[in-house]
Amino acid sequence: MNDLPVTLDQISARLATLEQRVFVLEHPAADTAAASEMKDAASPPSKSLESASLAQAGSLFSVLGKAMLGIAGAYVLRAVAESTSLPKLAIAGIAIVYALLWLLGAVRVPAQAWLASTVYAGTSALILAPMLWELTLSFNVLAPPATAAILALFVAAACVLAWKRDLMQVLWVAYGAAAAASLALAVATHQLIPFIAVLLLLVVLTEGAAQRNHALSLRPLVAVAADLAVWALIYIYAGPQSARTEYPPLGMAALLIPGCALFVVQAASLSSRTALLGQNITFFETAQAIVAFLLAAAGVLYFAPQFGSVGLGVVCLLLAAACAAAVFAIFKGFDAGRNPQVFAAWSTALLVAGSLLTLPVPAQALVLGLAAVAATLLGVRFGRRTLETHGMLLLVAAAIASGLPGYAFQALAGTMPGRLPAAVGIAAACALVCYAAQRPMTAENWKQQSLHLLPAALSVCALAAMLVQGLLALASLRMIPETHHIAFLRTFTLCVVTLGLAFAGARWQRPQLTRLAYAGLALLSVKLVVEDLRHGHLTFIAGAIFLFALTLIAVPRLARTGRGI
Repeated sequence: MNDLPVTLDQISARLATLEQRVFVLEHPAADTAAASEMKDAASPPSKSLESASLAQAGSLFSVLGKAMLGIAGAYVLRAVAESTSLPKLAIAGIAIVYALLWLLGAVRVPAQAWLASTVYAGTSALILAPMLWELTLSFNVLAPPATAAILALFVAAACVLAWKRDLMQVLWVAYGAAAAASLALAVATHQLIPFIAVLLLLVVLTEGAAQRNHALSLRPLVAVAADLAVWALIYIYAGPQSARTEYPPLGMAALLIPGCALFVVQAASLSSRTALLGQNITFFETAQAIVAFLLAAAGVLYFAPQFGSVGLGVVCLLLAAACAAAVFAIFKGFDAGRNPQVFAAWSTALLVAGSLLTLPVPAQALVLGLAAVAATLLGVRFGRRTLETHGMLLLVAAAIASGLPGYAFQALAGTMPGRLPAAVGIAAACALVCYAAQRPMTAENWKQQSLHLLPAALSVCALAAMLVQGLLALASLRMIPETHHIAFLRTFTLCVVTLGLAFAGARWQRPQLTRLAYAGLALLSVKLVVEDLRHGHLTFIAGAIFLFALTLIAVPRLARTGRGI
């Protein structure tokens, strides 16, 4: 009885063994798979890795071998074309079909075989590009427009075949080869327009794909190639006729369309991605839009003189209005990220360019000055430093366009101007309004200092120049002013203005006025040496030194005590 548990265990083990043998006899496939899995699991990891490495190496060698066979076939076709009397055009057609078949093979491989797909696409490009070069330049079988059409067909075929499976490696090879071949053939054949058309097709395809966030990495490659081709067109045909005797004559439309088409495509794509799709503008898109606009503008200025600067200026003003409308109507102000910042900068630049190209000087000062006032008021009202910055830039443009810096220099240090130009008065008034609209601040960082100091400096310079001219006009009623009289009046005016700046800066908490007061002291010290001591009369020299000494003593005191007066 004591051996009964042991006996039962032995019987149970034998029954389990018999059940397993019966299962193996009834399911031989399952047993084979299980045995194989156990064998694989028992095999060392190093042997598995070694087998995988050898398999990959074998696959690479196989792909490269097939590619070399393809290139060998291309050489056979070339040899046939040279050594037989068969029509070269027929052989060219066979070669083109042969290259397209390799492109088809690049998209027929499994999705995970990206290496094979890349190599086969590269084989197709290596067959097609040299063949087109020789057929166009060596054998003279294809005219440049026909060569460009074949390149366009190659690009279209690659786009259609690779689009559904999103084979970026095929698109990279096809687009890169087409872009490089187009640039090379444009230079070699001296016929730019057909190959620029191919590059514009590439731009359209990449920008169209970008609307769905596809092929974004291809855009810089294609855009740079198109920019270079359009720039070469402008550079070559803008020069003298004697420097481009090998290039065919082109009409105005052929010279204008490439640059304008490039800009229209880029602008449409950019507007769609930012305004409709809500994408943030990238650095590439910003730079490319600027380059495309400059190329289009250069083409218009060089090749359409009858349209000229006025027409281009009108376009600039319309684009400036569109960019400003996008900032406030589409992006809803400056809270939408990078887009409103870029569009606002473009609006400012285009407004300045359009005003300078289309308007007379007084109107330039008026338009730019009013725009500066509007931007400053809106920036102060809504607390937008960006708007204030654009207002400052517009004010600087208005001052330069009006001639305010030159007028102030002539009145304070050079030959006295005749009368106050209207444009200078407009710019000075706008500068004063911009400065008065800004809120006084005692503690300022360097950005706030620059925003407040510049309108103040423009206002003060204009005011000092007007005071000098006015005092000289009054003095001319009683005498004929000589050099020492003019020098003394300038010194007197600068001393009065400097004292007023020191007082006003402390009184109304405008630190930038105080800084201008100390700048006035530095200017007075230089003026005494350069003008008063050299051209003055002894009595007037003494008076000028006396005024400067009083100003030198009073400015620090006014700066400290003006707040309590």
